Amino acid sequence: MAKYRAIPDGYMTVGEAAKKMGLTVRTLQYYDTEGLLSPSAESAGGRRLYTDKDLITLHQIASLKSLGFSLNDIKQRLISLETPADVADALTKQADDIRRKIEQLTASLTAVERLKAEVLQMQTVNFKKYADIIVNLQMNNDSYYLIKHFDDDTLDHIRKRFDKESGLNFMDRFHCLSDKIVQLQKEHVPPESEKCQQVVKEYWGLIMEFTNGDRNMLPKLMEIGNIDTAANAWEERQKTVNDYLEPALQIYFSKLGADPFEEVE
Repeated sequence: MAKYRAIPDGYMTVGEAAKKMGLTVRTLQYYDTEGLLSPSAESAGGRRLYTDKDLITLHQIASLKSLGFSLNDIKQRLISLETPADVADALTKQADDIRRKIEQLTASLTAVERLKAEVLQMQTVNFKKYADIIVNLQMNNDSYYLIKHFDDDTLDHIRKRFDKESGLNFMDRFHCLSDKIVQLQKEHVPPESEKCQQVVKEYWGLIMEFTNGDRNMLPKLMEIGNIDTAANAWEERQKTVNDYLEPALQIYFSKLGADPFEEVE
């Protein structure tokens, strides 16, 4: 580090640098101690001296810190600023970090707005359900709003039956099968056809997997799945699935020789 008897042109004291960047002297001293940014020079009297180039580095540090990066992460991300290309590269990486943060914040805002809407519809305070909705929002599970329709026993069953990975896997398979059923409906495939009955068998298998074979849960699932008027795209699709499946399931159960829904009535 160069030392000067007086403060030469192009240099500024730690106080001046802190003031320009809207930081405290203590913050700059801390960055020096942590090895993030040391002053470019020092006066004979021991005053730390900074340059305009140091201010650019300080801007990098402050920006990355505001995005939630730890000091160790920031150390790894600081880029040498020796050429215009270096500066451009640093700004490009900073812009990329900001875009990612905007995406994260946008997703968080969307989740908060959705949760608010569900909370108002539930009309009762139930933090267990709130937590379940939040978890499903974080997993990007589009069926998160179904949770408000589940009673506590069903929710307890779901929590014990599935973890995050198995829950997402189940919903993926459920959505894929629902897509198949919607396509069959569009193609006007008869419910008694072998093609339709094979899909019905898969669908019933998923129901049994969800309930873990507990047929006492079927009336609750029927109540939840009964959609008279669709309020959103998911319910619209599910209503199509239900309307197509109802006669197909009756044919499937008749071939089995038993209707599981009648057995639990």
